[in-house]
Amino acid sequence: KSDSDTYSCDIGDAQSRAKLTVQETPVLFKQELQNEEAKEGKQVRLTCELSKPGTPVKWMKGDTVLFASEKYELKQHGTVAELIIRDVKPVDA
Repeated sequence: KSDSDTYSCDIGDAQSRAKLTVQETPVLFKQELQNEEAKEGKQVRLTCELSKPGTPVKWMKGDTVLFASEKYELKQHGTVAELIIRDVKPVDA
């Protein structure tokens, strides 16, 4: 998208101009989240893969946005986003 602009070719006495508009491709899930089961007190890892690296991800539990803490670890490497939930309890279901 940052390449969108007006470009020109200059030969001294004349110029030719063209406008380039780059349309962003939508971000899709290449691999969606999968249901998980975990024993109380253990750790669980939820992973999804996106079609575009570096896409911002927002993790939520119901309507609540999750942030990095002792309980939650949020990772993102390229197209893979991970949520690690530590010391799971029944309330985490």
